[in-house]
Amino acid sequence: MKTIGFIGLGIMGKPMARNLLKAGYSLVVYDLIPGPMEELAKLGAARAESPQEVAQKTSYLITMLPNSPEVKQVILGPNGVIEGAAPGSTVIDMSSISPVASKEVGNALEGKGIKFLDAPVSGGEPGAINATLSIMVGGALAVFEDCRDLLSAMGKSVVRVGDVGSGNVTKLANQIIVALNIAAMSEALVLGTKAGVDPALIYNAIRGGLAGSNVLEAKAMRVMQGNFEPGFKIDLHVKDLNNAVEAARAVGAPLFLTGQVLEILKCLQVEGKGGKDHSAILQFYERLAAVEVRKTED
Repeated sequence: MKTIGFIGLGIMGKPMARNLLKAGYSLVVYDLIPGPMEELAKLGAARAESPQEVAQKTSYLITMLPNSPEVKQVILGPNGVIEGAAPGSTVIDMSSISPVASKEVGNALEGKGIKFLDAPVSGGEPGAINATLSIMVGGALAVFEDCRDLLSAMGKSVVRVGDVGSGNVTKLANQIIVALNIAAMSEALVLGTKAGVDPALIYNAIRGGLAGSNVLEAKAMRVMQGNFEPGFKIDLHVKDLNNAVEAARAVGAPLFLTGQVLEILKCLQVEGKGGKDHSAILQFYERLAAVEVRKTED
């Protein structure tokens, strides 16, 4: 079984690394925060002192980091992965970042003879814990096939969508659809509540038709209970939509609705709600309509 490097042991990275251990892989881990490394060390992982050391000790290395600057720093910066990885080794960045940054990182690694995949995920913390993530992969077909089993230990769906950068383009498409779905749900439930109809009855009436969606199933009942505890934080969705807008500008694609929802999310950040679940988009509409969307029927 391969020895895998894993850098970035946050909300998503730590359970993903744990699932690799459960699948029988040996791990070498690194994070700026010692606690998660200590937890994984108790499960059998080896700890490293830098990204460079992780790369020196492994031929397959995964990064799971907040955004493009962190990925570039960890992989290309001083004491970074590129300084320790041997030619022929493989780096898989599973962070959700700009496709432009993915291509920059991939090109730099390729120049050193190091293979690269960008493989962002969807499914949030529950998917990371339960190894049910959807993984969208960009990179050469041969590299993807070589890493398919490794990725399958962390997700239920592993799909190659094209060359390097395509994984993050696909993730941004996913995030656009999720954000716009939440905004549409919010507008609809606020309209219904303002008009005097129980939003729970609206939900039950429409969920089986064309308006039904995974977003509606995952979020409607939670918001009607006033539950905005984060499954995916507004701060993170702002990051993703900013990356979507950056990518759209680079290729000349219009994102009118995305831009509007991004501004709503930024307003919620200003109100101190960046740590709430992205379904708190509902609260933006509630405030404007002076109404609270709450379930009244059992």
